[in-house]
Amino acid sequence: MTQLSSQPPTVNPLRRALQAIDALETRLEDQRRSINEPIAIIGLGCRFPGGADSPAAFWKLLREGRDAVSTVPPERWDADIFLAAHPDTPGRIVTRHGGFLDRLEWFDPVFFGISPREAERMDPQHRLLLEVAWETLTAAGQTPDRRAERQTGVFLGITGAEYGSLQLGDAGLQSLDTYFLTGNALNTAAGRLAFVFGLHGPCLAVDTACSSSLTAVHLACLSLRNRECDSALAAGVNALLSPVGSIALSRGNVLSPTGQSRTFDAAADGMVRGEGCGAVVLKRLSDAERDGNEIFAVIRGSAVNQDGPSSGLTVPHGPAQEKLLRAALSRAGLQPGELDYIEAHGTGTSMGDPIEVGALGNVFA
Repeated sequence: MTQLSSQPPTVNPLRRALQAIDALETRLEDQRRSINEPIAIIGLGCRFPGGADSPAAFWKLLREGRDAVSTVPPERWDADIFLAAHPDTPGRIVTRHGGFLDRLEWFDPVFFGISPREAERMDPQHRLLLEVAWETLTAAGQTPDRRAERQTGVFLGITGAEYGSLQLGDAGLQSLDTYFLTGNALNTAAGRLAFVFGLHGPCLAVDTACSSSLTAVHLACLSLRNRECDSALAAGVNALLSPVGSIALSRGNVLSPTGQSRTFDAAADGMVRGEGCGAVVLKRLSDAERDGNEIFAVIRGSAVNQDGPSSGLTVPHGPAQEKLLRAALSRAGLQPGELDYIEAHGTGTSMGDPIEVGALGNVFA
């Protein structure tokens, strides 16, 4: 006797189709969450002027409202020789001030497996990065060990290479060797971190001028969300080793003659150059919570863009800044009124400050 099914023959295929749709919707939702997943900061490290050689010391400096600006250390250049009252003076600087680190020349190469000869060729920026990266990785619970082979990315903001020019000026072309190349190339500054600490994720150096460090953090967040790496070391470094940059900026009326950056103030007369190094270790928030990492802060969203055809190559563009702010808010899933604190670029110039204030006002008013 044959038993006939009471269900129409199309039911099973429909059920399978619905199950497939449910699976696709689940995958799509997982992708959406991954694209916008918050990024946790699980490690911090820094070297900043004013003796701020740790996050705790930096926070103390900020809370006490101390001024970390000083005169140019004599081992950098003779500030009095280069000083001029007027920015149009050729080869001179309108200020003797800046934000400088103490004992920039101090470095223990053996600790990092580097020979003294190689260390002499290394840009102090490279040395700073090694020290701060080691401290930051350690703070994140990732004891630096090149044998660990971690899938950690390196994203470095760096713009200057003054040390190489100084070496050539002192010894000439006959001094060139392999260590000169590896000690001064910007890409090697990032590559050396991966080499010394056994990091196997993406590794790159970023130069977008004043925004280099933040752009490095942005790219690190994207890489984590794309699962190109499991954690990321994002850092920025700058060292003032030569008067050349200050001379050029002085001629462009960018530097403050009084040595004070009075951002958004009617008395603003320019910026003050500074040096230092800062680093963070980043991780997808879900992974950081799963692994029990200490979470210092969470990055909800970020964005990058360019001014495009503004009124000048170095002149900011208000509408472009507005678009950037709105994009970052959108990706973070936030409304302007939900923010409690904004850190501005703050050029301290009569041109840049009003443009930035206008963009912020249009977005957050």
